[in-house]
Amino acid sequence: MSVFKKLNIVVGFILISMGQAWSQDIHFSQFYMNPLQQNPAMAGAVYPMEANINYKDQWRSVGAPYKTFAMGYHMRFDMKRRSHGYFAAGVNFFSDQAGDSKMGTGKGILSLAYHLKLNEYNRLGAGVYGGFLQRKIDFTSLTWASQFDGQILDPSLQGGINGTASFNKFDVGGGMTWVYNNTGGDIKVTGNNDLNFNLGVGVFHLTRPEYSYLGTGERLPMRFVVHGGGVVALADSKWAVVPGFLYYKQGAAQEIFVGTLMRYMLSQNSKFTGFKNGAALYTGAYFRAKDAIVAKLIIEYAGWAFGISYDVNFSGLQVASTYRGGLELSLRFVAPNPFQTSRGSMNSRY
Repeated sequence: MSVFKKLNIVVGFILISMGQAWSQDIHFSQFYMNPLQQNPAMAGAVYPMEANINYKDQWRSVGAPYKTFAMGYHMRFDMKRRSHGYFAAGVNFFSDQAGDSKMGTGKGILSLAYHLKLNEYNRLGAGVYGGFLQRKIDFTSLTWASQFDGQILDPSLQGGINGTASFNKFDVGGGMTWVYNNTGGDIKVTGNNDLNFNLGVGVFHLTRPEYSYLGTGERLPMRFVVHGGGVVALADSKWAVVPGFLYYKQGAAQEIFVGTLMRYMLSQNSKFTGFKNGAALYTGAYFRAKDAIVAKLIIEYAGWAFGISYDVNFSGLQVASTYRGGLELSLRFVAPNPFQTSRGSMNSRY
């Protein structure tokens, strides 16, 4: 058997296995800037209203980069002062394109959540989502061993698979959250005194939609997520510790992601005139087990936050990546202003 026939067999095997090899969800290093990607119960969990945009450019040093774009919006409804809870809803979209074949994944979901007020400080929430997944690949962009004529590679020759393959599938999931916040309810907090935490669990792809370009019946594994974060202000200072973690498991793949940022309060909102906008600076790093160290910087001003991070890859792929993983950018807007100190406001957190 010739070398090129063997290569054809290998390529065919890879494509048949693609349903499993590529059936892992996207993830962002700044996961706290895309809360509905972690858990549908995060809709309305931390902020009354939140809008996010995320962009990631990964593995440019290896070859054709993987580009991921996402945006989301969620808000609370019917939040009455003496209410025992409130509803929230949100929408989330993402588009991912990978490699020379322009292998694409798209998703659009609608999330609905309810948050029960246990007391002034604690809320327990549950949420569900429903939406559609889309997968697409352009086989004509790939090069095949059968296009080698014995001397040169001739793109005009018939390849292994031609054309474009795509499919759409319905998808559902759910999750739960617990939130503690000493800056909510009837508590007035001035200065750098906030203390808040959130913890959640989510499950995605409960229907395990079929996920194969070649009709092999391969199904997308369910994804289980555990996540948490918080803000611990250091008394009598402008500093706060902002820890966070994310764990997910999907089929044979799993990720453990943990780290800490430090927040420095540049300025606090004016309590009296409202003319002065609050600002803060976050910096720190996260560790993704067996994969990367992620350096992060976030600038927050009034209701806006801009984040930038870079994955420094140290896994086995670093032979090709030379430690260069991916650049990630994020933009967030929340309302009311996270630096407000008025009754019922929510201080900034990640």
